[in-house]
Order: sequence, then structure tokens, then C-alpha cells
Amino acid sequence: GLIHSLTTTPGNVHDITQVDQLLHGDEDRVWGDAGYQGVEKRPEHTERDVDWYIAMRPGKRSQLSNSDPLSEVEKIKASIRAKVEHCFYRVKRQFGYDKVRYRGLAKNTNRLYLLAGFTNLLRADSYRTT
Repeated sequence: GLIHSLTTTPGNVHDITQVDQLLHGDEDRVWGDAGYQGVEKRPEHTERDVDWYIAMRPGKRSQLSNSDPLSEVEKIKASIRAKVEHCFYRVKRQFGYDKVRYRGLAKNTNRLYLLAGFTNLLRADSYRTT
């Protein structure tokens, strides 16, 4: 439930190119949205011993019937990803970072590191034992 790493890029860089910077190496499973399809085939991840759970593209998923077992698998993937996305809800809603301001990549990155730290402080309070 805590943010352990983040990376920012210009708008013309695809998310899949940043996966190696986001993983710390101790993962057993990696969950991602449809934008990360094909990540397991990239040369920097061929030696990783993880299970990749990447969502199906929305167009393909909409063609599945509700009774299809694959539809249930996609629903489970989405529910797990939703739990991971909760910390970004705080960054966007509680701290008001729902629209990126055009300040430059360095300033936006610094602001995101600060907001991620604040979010981790709020989330870590529930892990505290007294």
C-alpha cells in the first residue's frame, strides 16, 4: 500500500519503457494495466523470475461474455490493481494533483516525490503498532 518508487517522463515516452526503474527486484508478481502488454518480452525483463498479470486491452475485454472464465480472471486483475491505485487517489484528490501543471519535468517530478512522501506518511499510520 506504499509508494516505493516513481518515475516521470515527457508525454511522448511510453510507460512500458520505465518498468525496470519501478521494480525493486524482490517482486514475485507484477500487476499492470493494458498499457504494459508485452513487457515480459522486453530484453531487460527476460531474466526476471516474476509472474506477469497484465490486463487485457479494453476492446478485447468488452467482447468477452460475463460467463467466460477469462472475464472473471480480468475482473480479479482489475480488483487487485484498484487496491494498488488507492495511494494515487490520495495524491490526486486529497493533495489536488489531478492536473499536471506545465512547470517543467524537474519541478513536476519534485512535487510528485513530495506528494508521494506525504501519501506514504498517511498510509503508514495504519501500519503503526502502538
